[in-house]
Amino acid sequence: MINLKKKKGMEEKVEKKIVPPRLTRDLLEVEKELPKSVPQALLKKGKESIMSFEVQYTPDSSTYWYGGKYIFAFEVLEDYPVSAPLVMCKTKIYHPNIDYNGNVCLNILKEAWTPSFTILNLITGVYQLFIVPNPMDPLNHDVAKLMRDDLNQFKANVKKTLRGGYYFGQDFPRFT
Repeated sequence: MINLKKKKGMEEKVEKKIVPPRLTRDLLEVEKELPKSVPQALLKKGKESIMSFEVQYTPDSSTYWYGGKYIFAFEVLEDYPVSAPLVMCKTKIYHPNIDYNGNVCLNILKEAWTPSFTILNLITGVYQLFIVPNPMDPLNHDVAKLMRDDLNQFKANVKKTLRGGYYFGQDFPRFT
């Protein structure tokens, strides 16, 4: 939908996004169920639009990334739920399924997505990357190879990056 406004004699195009009807229902479900489903996740609503929001994950002690706090940005497209939302990790992380640019490799974001998935399913799926990282379907191939070939060194590298600093050509935030 495009709305034209007049501003001091000039036309200015203002684009308004159409909010998919199911998104409102899905976000209400997230607000209600997230504390029970993924207590390590915190929803941060977007200030500008319901179509954009963030989730902060604080992985628990059963994960390699315990002690870190990771922000993921979610962007819901106008054809949701036909198309999966876009998800980016805004916090630098040493992970086989998340590259250093924040791109996320998760099957329900790509080929496995169906309109029956909800925002809560997606938030839960992203958290599963902390619990069960998948080095067999990597986005960060070097990290995945190390995880497959030398798990102890992989764990040491994760701990090193949690302390912050410049490693592997990347600047990691300090958590511990």
